[in-house]
Amino acid sequence: MNANEMQGFGLNMLNRFASSHWPDTLKVRKSFEKLLYTGSRTGFQLAGAVARQFSKSSTKLDATQRLPAAAKGLFDLGLSDEQQMMRDTLQRFARDVLRPAAHAADHDAVFPAAIRTQALELGLNFYAVPEALGGMAAEQSVVSNVLMAEDLAYGDFTLAASILAPMGVANALTRWGTQAQQEKYLPAFAEEIPPAATFALSEATPAFNPLQLKTTARSEGSGYVLNGEKTLVLIARAAELFLVAAQLDGKAAVFIVEGGSPGLSFLEDPAMGLKAAETMKLRLENVRAEKLGDADFDYQAFLDLGALGWCALAVGTCQSVLDYVATYANDRIAFGEPISHRQSVAFMIADMAIETDAMRIMVWRAAALAEAGKPFHREAYLARLLCGEKAMKTGNDGVQILGGHGFTKEHPAERWYRDLRSVAVMHSGLHV
Repeated sequence: MNANEMQGFGLNMLNRFASSHWPDTLKVRKSFEKLLYTGSRTGFQLAGAVARQFSKSSTKLDATQRLPAAAKGLFDLGLSDEQQMMRDTLQRFARDVLRPAAHAADHDAVFPAAIRTQALELGLNFYAVPEALGGMAAEQSVVSNVLMAEDLAYGDFTLAASILAPMGVANALTRWGTQAQQEKYLPAFAEEIPPAATFALSEATPAFNPLQLKTTARSEGSGYVLNGEKTLVLIARAAELFLVAAQLDGKAAVFIVEGGSPGLSFLEDPAMGLKAAETMKLRLENVRAEKLGDADFDYQAFLDLGALGWCALAVGTCQSVLDYVATYANDRIAFGEPISHRQSVAFMIADMAIETDAMRIMVWRAAALAEAGKPFHREAYLARLLCGEKAMKTGNDGVQILGGHGFTKEHPAERWYRDLRSVAVMHSGLHV
């Protein structure tokens, strides 16, 4: 058995193990999880994909599933053993799988099927689904989700966003879905081949405000009817489930729309960046939907958690830019010495390092508060402001340091520059 097969075998075992009850009876769940994670860090395996029909789970919940807040005190930058093992695996995946595929995926403007199937073997969706519905989530894990996004984005911003969009939908359903919605949709995310799912929030409106939407919803019968148009929807064509934001009775709300619903159509919507995410316009013409959640749904928290997802992607990609240009500046010889010996270049790289760490700390801090169940809107807002500005600056500086090379596709800096500009304009598409 080669390394790739070992990785797939180990993670598949872990996924099956997660839905079993006997490890809890014998009190060996944590030990066994650690063993499987440790033994499955050496490679990755392809998996297939199938279409699905969502149907209510045979598992009957006693109540709507809500994950408790993580019991933590002061802001702690230390990682747990589980988080460190997760990061080791994702960093290897980002380096060995995502980065080599990124250039072709961007050039072809396609999210490669091989990347999606390899990513499925990581079993990330299990961390979003409660144990009662076949997943592994026992408490809110916003920090771990932020770490996932950061590590995957180190390989490629757009591929990471495309991989994490379905997990974000599962996170939102777990956090706010009604009991009936969770029983219907969440078990599918704990299957070997989970559904492709995504968000539709942004609209082609100048100075778009996610609190004032042109897409409308009206109550009709036992559900709702949506009309409007969304833009920059990630992996839209392949998605089997959408979370769509719309204005209902003067307030913004989020609705669940199944792929293939009558009145749902797509238009090409190519963008400056995010090309491998196959962004599309989503047109809704009298599309039937159901409202996400009930009285406990918090639209502002929905926006803030989405913003933290984009910020985490920015941090990972900015770290990639920093590492790349630092190596380039040390190796590039001009007038008999490395260009890193020039203060203008050295200071620019130093600023990139400071700003990347500042973004990271801001994002981790907001995520830690959210995970602990504490107010985090202020911190998420500040993180979004900082990342929106500094991510663009880091991308621009990366191109600048490479000079003429930065303007060509010979180096990845121009792709990073294009992708990082999206951080300032995207409002959802992820949910940590």
